[in-house]
Amino acid sequence: MLKKIFNIFRSHLKLFKSKEKTPQKTPTYIISQSLGFHDKTRAKNLGEKPKAPKPISPPKQKKALLEWNISQFEAPVIKDKSRFHDLNLPVKIMHAIYDMGFKYCMPIQAELLPKTLTGLDAMGQAQTGTGKSAAFLITICTKLIRKPIKYKRRPGVPRVLILAPTRELVMQITKDARTIGKYTSIEMLSIFGGLDYEKQKRALSEKVVDIIIATPGRLLDFQRQKLIRLYKIEILVIDEADRMLDMGFIPDVRNIISNTPSKNNRQTLFFSATITSEVERLVDQWTQDPVHVEIEPEHVAAESIKQLVYTVTTENKFTLLLNLILSQDLKRVLVFTNRKDQTRRLADRLREYRINCATLSGDVPQKKRIKTLENFRNGQINVLVATDVAARGLHIDDISHVINFTLPHSPEDYVHRIGRTGRAGSSGISISFACEDDSFYIPDIEKYLGTPLNSVQPDEALLKLPPISKKSSSGHTGYHSKKRTKAAHSRRRSQTQMTSNKKRR
Repeated sequence: MLKKIFNIFRSHLKLFKSKEKTPQKTPTYIISQSLGFHDKTRAKNLGEKPKAPKPISPPKQKKALLEWNISQFEAPVIKDKSRFHDLNLPVKIMHAIYDMGFKYCMPIQAELLPKTLTGLDAMGQAQTGTGKSAAFLITICTKLIRKPIKYKRRPGVPRVLILAPTRELVMQITKDARTIGKYTSIEMLSIFGGLDYEKQKRALSEKVVDIIIATPGRLLDFQRQKLIRLYKIEILVIDEADRMLDMGFIPDVRNIISNTPSKNNRQTLFFSATITSEVERLVDQWTQDPVHVEIEPEHVAAESIKQLVYTVTTENKFTLLLNLILSQDLKRVLVFTNRKDQTRRLADRLREYRINCATLSGDVPQKKRIKTLENFRNGQINVLVATDVAARGLHIDDISHVINFTLPHSPEDYVHRIGRTGRAGSSGISISFACEDDSFYIPDIEKYLGTPLNSVQPDEALLKLPPISKKSSSGHTGYHSKKRTKAAHSRRRSQTQMTSNKKRR
């Protein structure tokens, strides 16, 4: 053993001396922590060229902005179109808008931005998908850029607070905020329940944050622990106020707002899909002389979305849904039901026909929700069966079809559901099943939209249940079926190993 170590040491000594004599010659290998002593010796003996070590990363430095000039952002003047160029936005914000591919403001942005950029409060009536998130985020980022804080700030003392009712909406707003503020040094943090409690807590205690996007419950929890102090809030955004009312969050929101500066000393931007007497009272309490902007529901629902109603019996609903998916080879479809148990049963039946699907409802754990949405977004899941938890705040491009397996009881929820397709002006298709139980909701929906819905009888071919096969004609392979098969193989291997271990004993 000693002789072997001595020989290895002697070979290294010879190489070191030869390196000193011929410095211009490239060494046969590089001495590095990433390449082990015996790996080098083995490579030398086998005549192989050893792998070069990974370069040591330099200290992280702040990336400089890419060279970009506003002249690259061309947007010709068009009548009745509002340009971002005319709003005198910072170059960093214009650069981000240019990257997003937008040239002209959406209606709510054209009406809101000229006022909110001057510091006025606003009350907007609009659904998700109308561009309202970008309107208040552009306002926020512009103000933070133009009024930087020069003194040293404390962790957990944000300048901006955005409140939203659901975790999905918080995550979507955070994603949009990072996109709009990607060329700035603005720090953002999302806070919501069901996930990363300790991580969020640690970030609040250690990080200086400019914008906090949060659900009321988790924010109030951290506020009670004095991890968040809201006395420096300059801009307060309350999104989906009507949804917060429905979910019983208003007492929590009142508690949170009472810890922010008075409405005279902050800018408040208030948004709601519907304006009820209760919502109007909240607007009066929390805003000061707000600018009112209303985007008509029918303008949201009817222009880019083709709406169709199939008159069908309850027992034929599943057959119709299955045949629509198979016959049209749908790759990204969102199916809505009214209850959690309906989503589970429907998804189970679809999997019997090897339909690649998953569920999204209030009882799905947050980590699984995020994973499911990501799989749906990247195409690993073709059909997402969901409750109204997915009706707001779910921003996924290229959802071709929204299918109401059961019609919602509220016309507003119908608009939110079908708004998941046909986003940002692209086309989409909404299909609703009107059975003997759901047909009664159609008149209220038509009244709310201000237009009749096109009701038709499905073709007889769509009402014939196909046989269950190992692989459907559409090529849907069953993502979850694969996972279950893999898990079953793993269990069998474990059982075999346990049996063999018992025999050895």
